[in-house]
Amino acid sequence: MVAGPKYNGKYLHSVIRQYLGELRLHDTLTNVVIPTFDITRMYPAIFSSFTMKYKTQKDALLSDIAIGTSAAPTFFPAYHFVNNDYEGGRWDFNLVDGAVAANNPTLTAMSQVTREIVLGNDQFFPINPTDYNKFLVISLGTGSNKTEEKISAQEAAKWGIFGWLIHNGTSPIADIFNYASADMVDIHLAVLFQALRCEKNYLRIQDDALTGSTTSMDNSSMENMRKLIQIGSDLLNGPVSRVNLETGTFEPISGAGTNADMLIKFAKKLSDERRTRGGEVSVSM
Repeated sequence: MVAGPKYNGKYLHSVIRQYLGELRLHDTLTNVVIPTFDITRMYPAIFSSFTMKYKTQKDALLSDIAIGTSAAPTFFPAYHFVNNDYEGGRWDFNLVDGAVAANNPTLTAMSQVTREIVLGNDQFFPINPTDYNKFLVISLGTGSNKTEEKISAQEAAKWGIFGWLIHNGTSPIADIFNYASADMVDIHLAVLFQALRCEKNYLRIQDDALTGSTTSMDNSSMENMRKLIQIGSDLLNGPVSRVNLETGTFEPISGAGTNADMLIKFAKKLSDERRTRGGEVSVSM
C-alpha cells in the first residue's frame, strides 16, 4: 500500500486563493523571482517578473505559483495547473516545492538581475553585469538543526535505502540534499564577494542551531510560534556572521555589529540610491 502526502492541501489552497484572487505575476508591487520544480520536465520552472515578458506563459495566477512553490514532497501533493501564453498557447505545469530546485534562491535572483543588465534593462544603471559592488544582497535562511543531527560514517555505512530515507524521525538523504543545495550557494557567494572586495554587500542571516519542535515544518502550535518569534528576535539582534568555509559553521565578524545594524545600513543605502535616481529602486526577492 502506498501512502499519500501528509496533508491534502485543500485548506491551504483555498486560503491562498482567497487572498490572491485573480492577481497574476505582472501584478506584483515589486520584481519577484519564485523558483519551483516541474516534475514532468524534470527541470526548474522559475517564475520571474523579469523573464515574464519574454516567456509569457509564466505570467500565471499568483495563487497557482504560490501553491506550486510550496508543494513540499511528502507534506503536500504535487500541483498541476494550465496557463496560456499571450498568443493563446496552452502550457501545463506540474510543480513541487521550489526548495527542490533552489533551497537557497539567492543565486537564482542574482542571475535574473545579471541577465537583465546584459539585456540593457533600463531599470538598471549601465554597469558591468559582474560589478557586485553595486549589488546589495540579503539572504534569509529558514534555519536548520545541523548542530543537533550528528551522523557518523560508521553508522551510515550500515544503512540500506530505508535507513537513508528514514532514521530517528528524520530523512538523512533529504536533509543532505537540502543542506548541500543551500550551503553551496552561500559558499559561492561568500567567496565571490570576498574575492571582489565587496563582502559587506552580502548579508546572510541564518540559524543553524534549531532544536526540538522548532525544526518541524508543520508544527503551528502557539508554543512553537512563540519559540520561532524569539529565535527570530535573537537572530536579528545577534552579531553579523559569515560561514567558515572549512567547518560550515557561522562565525561572528568582529566589529560588524548586529544583523539589525546591517539591515539599517542596507536600508539607508537603498534610500540614498532612490533619491539619487529620483525614481523607484528595483528590488529582487
